[in-house]
Amino acid sequence: MFKNTPFEAIAKTMQDNAGKFNPAAAQEAIKPVMDNLKAWGDMAQSQAKAAQAAVTESVETLKSSKAPQEAFASMQASAETGMALAAKHLKEATALGVAQFQASIEALEKSSPAPESLAQVSKTLKAAAATMETALDTALKNSAAAVAAVKKSR
Repeated sequence: MFKNTPFEAIAKTMQDNAGKFNPAAAQEAIKPVMDNLKAWGDMAQSQAKAAQAAVTESVETLKSSKAPQEAFASMQASAETGMALAAKHLKEATALGVAQFQASIEALEKSSPAPESLAQVSKTLKAAAATMETALDTALKNSAAAVAAVKKSR
């Protein structure tokens, strides 16, 4: 007796549709995904190089310190550089994520048979992403201002 398992169903579907497969269309469809991954990889590599350079500079400055006060000042400067670099990298990652999110929404709209039905949802999603990016930027600015205020009070 024949039993239809999920594997058999998948195999049958693949066999029935093998003639319809278009490698060029598949490559074209995957291109945006590959572009997005490349953008993330490039950004990660750039950020890693910047972080490595900052750590190297901090270590060299610390090694050249002669007095404990110099070493403390060096560590404080290193921490400030690290925080600034982390904030910058977070903003870059957020900007890239939001840009790719909005591009995905636009692609979905373009590929939809009825883009006008998605217009309001797309507009709302884009506005929410922009609001999130703005909120992050504000939080980073407020935290930097708080750190500066603490430094002044010392």
